[in-house]
Amino acid sequence: MEFEQLKLSNQLCFPVYAASRLITREYKPYLDKLGITYPQYLVLMVLWETDGLTVVEIAHKLILNTNTITPLLKRMESQGILTRTRSGADERKVIVSLTEKGREMRIQAATIPEELVKNLKTDSLKVEDLITLRSTLNNLIDFLIEKDGNF
Repeated sequence: MEFEQLKLSNQLCFPVYAASRLITREYKPYLDKLGITYPQYLVLMVLWETDGLTVVEIAHKLILNTNTITPLLKRMESQGILTRTRSGADERKVIVSLTEKGREMRIQAATIPEELVKNLKTDSLKVEDLITLRSTLNNLIDFLIEKDGNF
């Protein structure tokens, strides 16, 4: 091939993209039991860590734009998982809080990470490899955020 740099197998972006899609697929059976999607699971993890965040804070933690996250939050509110209320101090801010149902889902979801790792580890892929991969990807994410000055 004349342009070796354009081969799919030589790209960084493709294995990251494919791995993301395939790992998300691995989550699906667990999340189906909870009646949520993977993006909703991410929102819940943020709120389980710190409840009562603004939409902007959640979007920042998930490295998303607010216009991406708002429809997701609306769906979760209609499912009774969370509430969205205007801040008394600043009406431009919307505070997102878990409902009792949303807090209870944390207990149901607590085994998901362990189950997922059990399903991913093999003789050729060990838990230590997954931890190293996560650390490397986090370093890449931090670099790209800092480089672009966004999020």
